Amino acid sequence: MDALLELKRVSREFAVRRGFFDPRPASVKAVNEVSFQLSAGETLGLVGESGCGKSTLARMAVGLLSPSSGEVLLSGRPIGAWSPLERASRIQMIFQDPFSSLDPRQSVGSSIAEPLRLAAQAAGRPLSRAEWREKVQEILVHVGLQPEHIDRYPHEFSGGQRQRVAVARAIVARPGAVVCDEPVSALDASVQAQVLNLLKDMQQNMGLGYLFISHDLGVIGFMSDRVAVMYLGRLVEMASCDELFSHAAHPYTEALMAAAPSRDPSRRGRGAILSGEMPSPLSPPAGCAFHPRCPHARPQCREEEPPLVAVNQGHAVRCHFPL
Repeated sequence: MDALLELKRVSREFAVRRGFFDPRPASVKAVNEVSFQLSAGETLGLVGESGCGKSTLARMAVGLLSPSSGEVLLSGRPIGAWSPLERASRIQMIFQDPFSSLDPRQSVGSSIAEPLRLAAQAAGRPLSRAEWREKVQEILVHVGLQPEHIDRYPHEFSGGQRQRVAVARAIVARPGAVVCDEPVSALDASVQAQVLNLLKDMQQNMGLGYLFISHDLGVIGFMSDRVAVMYLGRLVEMASCDELFSHAAHPYTEALMAAAPSRDPSRRGRGAILSGEMPSPLSPPAGCAFHPRCPHARPQCREEEPPLVAVNQGHAVRCHFPL
């Protein structure tokens, strides 16, 4: 059975200027040869510091950006082989800020109905106004809003309600996969819990596959079946959620966990806290990209880039000397 979503050695480069007084062309490799699969009913968590390439990867996964190299497969076919109408009915995205991702001049009912109308159009059976309004009112109830909210505008809702609207818009056409790009980071803690539980309920009822992106390890641990860790555009570790949190093999993963708040006293202070900043993508370090910040770096790390290798069943790490 084909994966819902598959990335094969996907990279993305952006042309940039070095500086105001330096006109020489340069490029930044925001994502560097990333590969993974996402199956139905599964949540793959993607975690890393700001600037590591998570959002660029998300936009390539849904077809908003084209990879510079590599291939994105949707239901076993290259994503470019699907028409925009077909693609909209198979994969959707939930953005970080629900206020900026919703058109302030469009009612929430019209926003939610847009992917529904596109999916119906792709199937050759356009919906009447009465039909799409009925379906939109049903999905509003599913996400905890009221049918009469269909004619309201985004500014009439709270942040949590707007994100529920964004969830409704993403799932109304029943896509197989949904990319969630930091969907709760702009919300209060209590509202975060409500939206996360809503996403879990929708997944259980509809068999959705989530690519769930966050910098919050607590959220990743709650939502994910498998977790991938990114650093400077590359995947540095991937494992099941339980395996990663109990036996992290990459020093960067261990440092992320050490920096995260924990209610478990046995985990407090475990691992070295990171020092320094992530290197500039304009001039990445030679060898392992993490070696300037790694407390376990050795001469080999400064000279040779490590491959992504298996250290256990379903557990891969990009490190010469796994922990």
